[in-house]
Amino acid sequence: MEPQEQRSTTEKIKELGSLGSRVAMIVVALVIIVGGFNLFTYTVSESELGILTQFTEVKKIIVSEKTPELVERTMENNQLGQVEIIEGKGLFFKLPWQRAETYTDKLLTFDSNAREVITRDKNKIILDNFAQWKIVNPALFKISVRTEGAAHTRLDDLLYSAINEEIGRATTDTVISDREYARQLSERVAESVNRSVAGLGIKVMDVRIKRTDLPEANSANIYNRMKTERERIARQFRSEGAEEALMITSEADMEATILNAEAYEEAQTIRGEGDAEAIRIYAEAHNKDPEFYEFYRTLQAYTKTIDGQTKMVIDSNSPFAKYLLNP
Repeated sequence: MEPQEQRSTTEKIKELGSLGSRVAMIVVALVIIVGGFNLFTYTVSESELGILTQFTEVKKIIVSEKTPELVERTMENNQLGQVEIIEGKGLFFKLPWQRAETYTDKLLTFDSNAREVITRDKNKIILDNFAQWKIVNPALFKISVRTEGAAHTRLDDLLYSAINEEIGRATTDTVISDREYARQLSERVAESVNRSVAGLGIKVMDVRIKRTDLPEANSANIYNRMKTERERIARQFRSEGAEEALMITSEADMEATILNAEAYEEAQTIRGEGDAEAIRIYAEAHNKDPEFYEFYRTLQAYTKTIDGQTKMVIDSNSPFAKYLLNP
């Protein structure tokens, strides 16, 4: 190989080595910049909640909404010091020795195992339920339960206790067949559990009963008792309805009798008053013109006793024949 060609190859190798060094330096610089950016910043997305800790102490809480309840619960917890509560998600700055943690802001579902509960009438019922819950205070969640699995364990115990207490106040028939009771049961259980988990940084949003069954050993007996009880209640309602109907009919008959008596009395009074008025008018007419009055009364008698087919034998000296025979 000629000396000139050797020099050209050597120069190319040097140039490639210099380019590689520059690329390596750029990559290292980018790594340092990205690493430094991550050391000084952290991000909380819209579907997350966040906390910033310094060693073991919580310094900041990042939430969607800074509610009065959240502030109160945070301030009254002795394990938390001065904590800044930030409303809104996004990019935040921190010190390199501080650590950011994020938790889901979505609804979580806890599906419990089916368990036996006892009703007020001492029957066993198998209930299967689920609950929807969410983390509302990530700081309290971190220092109390830490993980979703631990939260589910606490919820399982609290839900069973609250449901068992509520079911113990109701009859088997109500628990199995009353939909309105099921709705009210869910609301009361959620309220009861939320009072217990307020310090854990979580909130139960909904509780639902998925399945209500009777144990196979006594389901037939219980259903028969329920049927008998419903038939008894139906007979009682029918009896009460018949009794009430009889009472209403009796009251109506009595009222009708009273109204008829009052109407008859009023009619007799009006008739008596009319007869008295007629007598008075007749008397006045007689006093004013006795002869005309006698003539008028005789004509009325003719009208009532004589028609086109009437045959009468009358003495000519009879007062009744006075106007017929002597017009």
